[in-house]
Formats: sequence, structure tokens, C-alpha cells
Amino acid sequence: MSIALLFPGQGSQMVGMGKALAHAFPAARRVFEEVDGALNEHLSILIWEGPADRLTLTENAQPALMAVSLATLRVLETEAGLDPARDARFVAGHSLGEYSALAAAGALTVADTARLVRIRGQAMQKAVPVGVGAMAALLGLDFDAASTVAAEAAQGEVCQAANDNGGGQVVVSGDRTAVERAVEIARSKGAKRAMMLPVSAPFHCALMQPAADAMDQALAEVTIRKPSPPLVANVVAKAISDPPEIKRRLVEQVTGTVRWRECVGYMAREGVTRFYEIGAGKVLSGLVKRIAEGASATAIGTPEDIDAFRAALTV
Repeated sequence: MSIALLFPGQGSQMVGMGKALAHAFPAARRVFEEVDGALNEHLSILIWEGPADRLTLTENAQPALMAVSLATLRVLETEAGLDPARDARFVAGHSLGEYSALAAAGALTVADTARLVRIRGQAMQKAVPVGVGAMAALLGLDFDAASTVAAEAAQGEVCQAANDNGGGQVVVSGDRTAVERAVEIARSKGAKRAMMLPVSAPFHCALMQPAADAMDQALAEVTIRKPSPPLVANVVAKAISDPPEIKRRLVEQVTGTVRWRECVGYMAREGVTRFYEIGAGKVLSGLVKRIAEGASATAIGTPEDIDAFRAALTV
């Protein structure tokens, strides 16, 4: 069996996530306590009690999702004997999830990861004034077709393919007026659906350059160790393990395309047959099933999921 551990990105957050794990398992509680300490605030209370509008803020959603992913992973390690270095072929994460993946693979400490993703969230929110940028999902167009739509819509503004999620789902990002044009053009080009997304900033496009600069500075101040297993990086869709390259790719990722379809395809070609999504939600599991024919994809984020994983190991 060859497995990969996947870590969700922004959009998977929900009030109450991880609460049952923290109640049931000391290992999970310790992760939330460590994140709270690193940020010098009770983020865990916001995660478990809300309000939802505050949890959804980019600067809160990013460390919150990371905390839930790593709490889930620690429970898998302590209760089911999972050892990522021994048992997984790769780790990978969608956008923000790359930081969770690196922490899972021992490349970053939990505290450093918490501080980095808080800085990342704040920098991404501040990079573009609210209302200036936007993102839209184009469904039913492949990546090349969506990229052509984005280029046609730009008209001197920024509009680029931000997420190649697979299964005919591509997200474009940039100046609001250009993204609105992309929606109309996509509909005329045969997209099944094209819709604006309720996001607070235009992630993964050139407008995020100030945030990329902020992350370049922040990452220069932390130690990144060689991950084990290696990280399949969003912007190159292949495995990397060299710490200087990891830093460089994390900076590039802020303005670059999340090549998720290609990342999953790479792992499948390398022999991965089982994908486990660690943390909140089931978004990545659904995408994997549409990308990698014949592969299994399972989301793990609750005590019941832990029990099912543990039971499966004994079969």
C-alpha cells in the first residue's frame, strides 16, 4: 500500500471543527494549546465557538485549519501508530495546506507554522483593498481553456488561472472587473457554470506580490528541515525536499497557480493508491476521486474517522 497525506486549504473551515478531537484525545488538545501559545491568543475558542464571520477572516482561517490538521495528525500518530516518515510516500497540501503538510513531515515546528500562516493570512488580506480583487470558479473547462479565457478577459488588468483543482474545475483570480469579464467569456465558451466566489481577496495571482514579499521575509527567519516524506509542491507539481527550494516555492505559491490536478496525478503515477485528507472537510478527497481513477480517498477529521482508520489497519 502506498499512501499520501493531504492537507486542506482555506474554504474548508467551519465553527466547531476539531472540538470533538480535542475533547477525546490529549494529543489533539496539546496541538491547540501550542498554537494558542504561539499566537498569544485563544484561537481554539474561536475555532470551536465562533463567530463564523471572524473564523472566516483569512488571518484566522489559515492558522485554524492548520491547527485542526495537525491535531488530527497527532491523534493518528498516538492512537493509530501512524508515522508519516515511515508510512507515507508523500505529503501535499492545497495552498495554505502546504504549511500543514510541511509540519506533518517534520520540516516546520507547530509554533513556527502557526506564526507563518498568521503572517500569510494577514499579508494576503492586506495586499489588495477589499472589493478591488475577486475570484471566480469556471466549471466544465479544462485548464488550458480557462487560461485562455483569463488572458482574453485581462485587457490590461490582472486575470489568471489561480487553482487547477481538477475535474473540470478551474478558479481564476485578479482585478474584479477582469474576473467579471472572465465569467461572461467562460459562459460564451461553453462552461457548464461560471460564478463569482465569496472570497475576501484575489489569491494566487500577481496582485498578491506584496504578500509574497512578506512571506519571503518571514520564511527567511525560520528553520526549515528536510521533510520526510517529501512535499509535492503546488507550483511545480512534483516532490521536493531541499529546504532552500521549499522556501522559494512557498514564496512563489502566493502569486502562482495551485496545480492540484497535476499534483494528484504525479502522486498517482508514483504509485500512490490511497489518499488521506487530514483535518477539516472533504474537499480534497472529492477532487482526488475525480482526478486519480481507481484511487481511494478518505477524509479524517473526527474521532469516528480515527476509529475507522485504526480498524482498517487491522484488516
